[in-house]
Amino acid sequence: MKIGEVCLLTNDVKRLAAFYKRLLETENGSDDETHQFIIAEETALTIYNDGTEKNNRNQNICLAFTVDDIEKAYEKVLALGARIIEPPAKRPWGAVNMSFYDPDNNVIYFRSFPKNG
Repeated sequence: MKIGEVCLLTNDVKRLAAFYKRLLETENGSDDETHQFIIAEETALTIYNDGTEKNNRNQNICLAFTVDDIEKAYEKVLALGARIIEPPAKRPWGAVNMSFYDPDNNVIYFRSFPKNG
């Protein structure tokens, strides 16, 4: 079994989908305001408005992405105007992590695993 997709529920599909399309450097050809399906490599991210009001205090979920170049990814996130939680920092286990909020205040982590030597 493998996860088929991750879905973010939102009040503003167009805004949140536009953010993730820029962040993931992909396009889905959609400007739908109810549902957008975004594919990055083999993982699907769905942005959906199910008709209920969201409070944008998403405290029980985060998304984590592995990136090749954390500094380049950090600059991209800054250019997108995202609010930074923590800039890139090396962890004791060797990864370099950073975190920020998407436009709906979901916590997003980027991590890289620098090559030794």
